[in-house]
Amino acid sequence: MPGGRLTQQERRQIALGLAESLPYAEIARGLDRPTSTVTREVMRNGGPTAYRAEIAHRSTEQRTRRRKQSTPRGAEAAPQPYGRDAEAVHAFEEVFTTFMMASGMSTMTARVMARLILTDSGSLTASELAQGLQVSPASVSKAITFLDSQGFIRRERDERRRERYIVDDDIYYQSMMASARSTAQLVATARQGVGVLGSGTPAAMRLENIARFLDFVSESITRAADQARDILHTKPGTASEPAAESSPEQG
Repeated sequence: MPGGRLTQQERRQIALGLAESLPYAEIARGLDRPTSTVTREVMRNGGPTAYRAEIAHRSTEQRTRRRKQSTPRGAEAAPQPYGRDAEAVHAFEEVFTTFMMASGMSTMTARVMARLILTDSGSLTASELAQGLQVSPASVSKAITFLDSQGFIRRERDERRRERYIVDDDIYYQSMMASARSTAQLVATARQGVGVLGSGTPAAMRLENIARFLDFVSESITRAADQARDILHTKPGTASEPAAESSPEQG
């Protein structure tokens, strides 16, 4: 029956499936488990190339013991806003974190990012993140530094002069712009190399082709992001017509 914690035997089956290069969905079907369960299990325990069933089982047991020791009695039963199912929210946060890890984020960075995105306010302090994730402030600080460098968050001071980390509707737009700036620097560096290597030489031509490709793709993505932002994130009251005459679905 699906549900409940993975058994040691199930983890061995996952390891065998990974060794045979089976997709997560196929491994999950063999276990009668959701694909997200297998994906989360693998990503939390080294990834597809480093997953080891025995190590994963011991690590999970250790995490469970630490969670029980550090979580105050009754904390898990704390009510969720809007009548949400606390267990369902927690499970989804783990799934969301796992897929961000699969995209290249470190575990702690993905956890911080997920917690910020899934918070209704979209705003948390370092101490709130550390307490909510049960990690050290130093771990949060390192993750925040990376997210800030990629344009995923912005920093503001609240009325108590505490630094708050904020995500909003523009997080992926800002991240794309940060990526575009980084790509532009790479393009400029590649073209600098063309002059050093000698225009027309095989290595220089390779660098020039790389620069042209990145320049074209980056410009296309930036233009598409600008258009999407204008269309999807139009703020109320920005249209030329009075608000009363606008369709409720516009903006």
